[in-house]
Amino acid sequence: MPDIVKILSIKEITHDVKSFRVEKPAGYQFVPGQATEVAVNKPGMTEEKRPFTFTSLNEDPFLEFTIKRYKDHHGVTDLLHQLEPGDGLIINDVWGAIEYKGPGYFIAGGAGITPFLSIMRQLHKAHQLKGNKLFFSNKTAADIICEEDLTGMLGDEAIFVLTKEVNAKYTSGYIDEDFLKKHVADFHKHFYICGPDAMTAAIATILEQSGAETDSVVFEK
Repeated sequence: MPDIVKILSIKEITHDVKSFRVEKPAGYQFVPGQATEVAVNKPGMTEEKRPFTFTSLNEDPFLEFTIKRYKDHHGVTDLLHQLEPGDGLIINDVWGAIEYKGPGYFIAGGAGITPFLSIMRQLHKAHQLKGNKLFFSNKTAADIICEEDLTGMLGDEAIFVLTKEVNAKYTSGYIDEDFLKKHVADFHKHFYICGPDAMTAAIATILEQSGAETDSVVFEK
């Protein structure tokens, strides 16, 4: 059954990304990496559900979603970014196939970082993040979601890749076959991929051709 929850706080993360902390219904639980469908509790919008990943920890007394705004769509994300604390959201059952299976490589594109935020925060809190590496692709430096947080957890094991901007602080280019062969030391470790469909499919193919085992490549199907 859907739950109606109030927004507790809203924080600006980048120029087009905000995090929303909302009430957590009694007994509501999730595994880091999972998501739910969210709708805005306003007339005409209650059935306009969109999937968003939890970026909080299951043990937190609130739920958090980190959401990118797509202004040109004039849809749910655009409306969400116009809301204020006290406004209501409708959340549904938990779902999702991205689950941590062991140390490996996290590969994210843009808002695809969101399922990994909860996973990495949980691992960091449990002192179990060692042995993991992040490759995070964005158009520009201004688009990087939670860069400070990720660097604080991973240090040099977080590699930020920019596709539309040259900046000496970051790697330029794409996460393609050449990049992966240069930066991946062991193709037998776990791989976690989340990003645009075309990127996810292309990287999964490269990994399998490079010797990664199919059941070690984790992505939302």
